[in-house]
Amino acid sequence: MDFGIAGRTALVCGASKGLGYGCAEALVREGVNVVIVARGAEALEAAAKKLQAITGGATPFVKHVAADITTSEGRAAVFALQQDFDIVVTNAGGPPPGDFRDWDREAWIKAVDANMLTPIELIKATVDGMAARGFGRIVNITSSSVKAPIDILGLSNGARSGLTGFVAGVARTPVAAKGVTINNLLPGSFDTDRLKGTMAGAAKKSGQDVEAVMESRKKNIPARRFGTPEEFGAICAFLCSVQAGYVTGQNVLADGGAYPGTY
Repeated sequence: MDFGIAGRTALVCGASKGLGYGCAEALVREGVNVVIVARGAEALEAAAKKLQAITGGATPFVKHVAADITTSEGRAAVFALQQDFDIVVTNAGGPPPGDFRDWDREAWIKAVDANMLTPIELIKATVDGMAARGFGRIVNITSSSVKAPIDILGLSNGARSGLTGFVAGVARTPVAAKGVTINNLLPGSFDTDRLKGTMAGAAKKSGQDVEAVMESRKKNIPARRFGTPEEFGAICAFLCSVQAGYVTGQNVLADGGAYPGTY
């Protein structure tokens, strides 16, 4: 299926690896120009080279900015390189797992800044331009924890739920009538470094080894496996497609059936 977005330009955050990279790769394969951003310069450059290899050195273009997108300086660096975007995929590293009793105010502010306020700033910086041009897709990578909170991920539960509430409102403003959609993409257990870190935290809390915890997690997923960044990226690319133009303000859960609810 042709998603109808070839030649569009996308910003993909946290794209040096994992789910962010999966989204960037899927968009490049659809002919989308991409600007990828992440903090680690070495990993980001390696990711850019892999994406450029897919394009064969021609169009679409691949640009990269080594910056912390959660800072005003980082966002300024991105917009200095490319001013207008048709597609924005927001993504920031999740806060560390732990016990809420150990988190001070600074830990909460950092979590909210990265996982709620930064996506809001990126939406604010791009949504009106999208509306003026008559096309826009914003996909926020959040977490399945906004539907089924995970006890050791309290920082993420709280910050991402705040973003979810904000998006529910802004997606239904007049920008929706101007070709702009805003959706959240909620990953469950995907085979990423983030998952390994979460599993290590759970193992420490339970006294089990990491392998046992990971196998136990798989058994609680009807698909009996972890997802891959490639299939996550494919979902993201669909949400950015012309075919998904009637989908907005939604929380799209990709978790192999782990969430047991009807709604």
